[in-house]
Amino acid sequence: MRFLERERTALERFLPGLDGRLAALPQDELERPGGPALGLFKEAGGAGLLVPSEHKGLGASAVEAVRLQRAVGSRAPSLAVATTMHHFSVAGLIQAYEVTKGLEWMLLEAVAEQRLLMASGFAEGRSGQSILASSITAVQDGDDIVLNGAKKPCSLSASMDLLTASVLLDTGTGTDDGPRLAVAVIPATTPGISVHPFWGSTVLAGAESDEVRLRDVRVSPDMVVRTERGEDGSMDPVQTVGFVWFELLMAASYLGMASALAERVLDRRKGDPAERARILVELEAAMGGVTDAASVLDTGGPVGQAELAQSLVCRFAAQAAVDRVVPRCLEALGGMSYISGDETSYLAACAGALKFHPPSFGWAAEALSTAYAGGPLVLG
Repeated sequence: MRFLERERTALERFLPGLDGRLAALPQDELERPGGPALGLFKEAGGAGLLVPSEHKGLGASAVEAVRLQRAVGSRAPSLAVATTMHHFSVAGLIQAYEVTKGLEWMLLEAVAEQRLLMASGFAEGRSGQSILASSITAVQDGDDIVLNGAKKPCSLSASMDLLTASVLLDTGTGTDDGPRLAVAVIPATTPGISVHPFWGSTVLAGAESDEVRLRDVRVSPDMVVRTERGEDGSMDPVQTVGFVWFELLMAASYLGMASALAERVLDRRKGDPAERARILVELEAAMGGVTDAASVLDTGGPVGQAELAQSLVCRFAAQAAVDRVVPRCLEALGGMSYISGDETSYLAACAGALKFHPPSFGWAAEALSTAYAGGPLVLG
């Protein structure tokens, strides 16, 4: 059994040939803005990975999806980050359909059959900000809902076919306590949507994380899914399922980036056997937590606060493991590996970015401590 064998087997099963194509391309080619990675992903049918088979998709389970995502992260970090946002949006759409039994199934079939990519305009990861915060407003205007605001950064900004965004919805009925959080699904070609430069770093530049602005963007109410907060401030089922998927897929993606370094250590037999084993154990244990949490999603049972808390624990455990392992991999690989090219230093820089995705540990710490003491898990 080889390191990452299960993950690459999952990738080959669902997206045949993609792993080989990614492995054959230079890292700087895969990671540049406008590079070939996203096109290869679409060509392989990756857009429909999570779409159920009854809606023309590949119907991957959650366990299969996180394993596949780790494999992608080990080959193309920017692609892993960008596609996590797509999969997260698809998972939320699936949950919305389960709740409403509305027209979401038509979108799911379009995503799978037409290989549409869905960008995600949700929380921006600002320090101390709620993961449910939105800078996009939505107002009822006749038969339409009008959206205004911006999302930055927004992965897949250049390649998106659809934009899913959290919005603050004011129906103007006078019966609400104030704007309610909702999720809008917007075709990328809708008038009023524009993309502007934002991402200034070369790290993860291939994820296309620029600014998306919405100015008087009009959508049908059928394209807006209303959400509700519980009396204790907890998320509703659509939000909860979406964020569980987000945390697990993102954790797997970044474990994949760290695993790319660990794979070099193992294959080149760098460092002593005990150090190689310690690196292996750290990463495999963290991934074991992610797959265990993902398996709960595959049972078909309700996903609530316990599952959300577990996904956060696994994400932060993965984050801590990555932070510990990456410097040790660099040390084991040695200075010549570091200075002879950008490959190892780039992977290290990418892997460290998990901590910038919402929620920050400081923001989530009180919520987790309260939840595991028997209280509600409130993240917003």
